[in-house]
Amino acid sequence: MLLDYNRLGWLRVALAGFTMLVAAFLLLPVVFIVLLSFGSSRWLAFPPPGWTLKWYQQLFADPAWIDAALTSAKIAAMSAILAVVIGLFASFALVRGEFRGRQVLRGLLLTPMVLPVVVFAIAAYAFFLRIGLAGTTVGFVIAHTVLALPFAIIPITAALEGFDKSIEDAAIVCGASPLQARLRITLPSIRIGIFSAAIFSFLASWDEVVVAIFMASPTLQTLPVKIWGSLRADLSPVVAAASSLLVGLTLCLMIVTALLRRKLSR
Repeated sequence: MLLDYNRLGWLRVALAGFTMLVAAFLLLPVVFIVLLSFGSSRWLAFPPPGWTLKWYQQLFADPAWIDAALTSAKIAAMSAILAVVIGLFASFALVRGEFRGRQVLRGLLLTPMVLPVVVFAIAAYAFFLRIGLAGTTVGFVIAHTVLALPFAIIPITAALEGFDKSIEDAAIVCGASPLQARLRITLPSIRIGIFSAAIFSFLASWDEVVVAIFMASPTLQTLPVKIWGSLRADLSPVVAAASSLLVGLTLCLMIVTALLRRKLSR
């Protein structure tokens, strides 16, 4: 028997209250960090005694912070491109392929999403140290591509499963080659999934810190690693300013993704 939620009003109220508590638990620390980045105190003190922008000025005036942000953006962009390309081919194989072990392959490709990150970080560091890629941009990109791959496969696979293959077959019947049909019909039709895969893959690398700590070197640090190192050395509000920018960019990309998905779906 289905529950009548109109009669069980108290259950709806309890569910709404629980949802608000969970949302507050997740969002309040982020709000506190943003407020601390504008505080006038030399330390991370809350509530701030006053308000200032000097921590952001120090952040943008320090070449080390700028280099770390640019390094994060570069590694995230390259990782996203590789993850989308690999994820596109893998998604076609998973959706269109007819071979044994397809579901096993899907599980293996999604393993980085459920595997403890620290386990993957130790294994990747040990392997890259042996082949000479530890502390290099190439090693960073490979490790982050592996982590980002599930975030590319899931939306592309979902888009492919929702695409009517008969349209592609009709294009082939009309004279197009299979490659032309996929390039001109299929890929534009699943562009929402591809775009989402690119954004999520970028964010998976941009926000990643555990693997980055193992892969970092004195001359190669991403922004999360720089934030982590600064927290251990100095509780300056500059760290809060950098964290706020990190969260701000992530939030902006998520909003842009939602808006473009709505526009493209129309």
